[in-house]
Amino acid sequence: MTLALFDLDHTLLKGDSDYQWGQFLIRKGLVEPEQYETANLYFFEQYKQGTLDIHAYSAFAFEPLSERSMAELAILHHEFMTSVVEPLITDAARQLVEYHRAQGHTLVVITATNSFITGPIVEAFGIPHLLATEPKVVDGRYTRDIDGIPCFQAGKVTRLQHWLENRVETLAGSYFYSDSRNDLPLLEMVDNPVAVDPDDTLRTIAQEKGWPIISLR
Repeated sequence: MTLALFDLDHTLLKGDSDYQWGQFLIRKGLVEPEQYETANLYFFEQYKQGTLDIHAYSAFAFEPLSERSMAELAILHHEFMTSVVEPLITDAARQLVEYHRAQGHTLVVITATNSFITGPIVEAFGIPHLLATEPKVVDGRYTRDIDGIPCFQAGKVTRLQHWLENRVETLAGSYFYSDSRNDLPLLEMVDNPVAVDPDDTLRTIAQEKGWPIISLR
């Protein structure tokens, strides 16, 4: 079966769910506003420049998760989905997913954003498979550590290769949709790379390589 791989933030979503989760926590008064905003913006700029330390960022991002029970987090995420995420899902993004579903393709979201944030979003698209950065869970609570290989930059390739070991799919005929220079390792591996509302670096590379450039905005 043909793989249709999708990045999530700024690709299927017209925004960044990880960054918006931080803004949601600030509005709810669940983190110290000025300190959290400064750190969140610092890491976001690193991400856009392709220089993000994923372990340092994850320790920061997972801290509010580690301070709350799974039940509390589920309630918060439900509100986050309704008030923040749903407006970030465009008709064009849904139509793209449905196009690949109609072709009988295997649908996978592959994202650096952690599975706590992204799991319900991927479910909202009806996409059955998610490869994401996993927060380590100890005694039923999230910790500040990453469990296994972060799903980021070359880590996306590694995570996908491990996932394919137990699957019938291969990369033959595969698609990958992304907005980000951080996804170049995987974009260069698939048969059909597509740049979606790309950052400046990815746009330039896509133009040089003749990759399709589309917008879902």
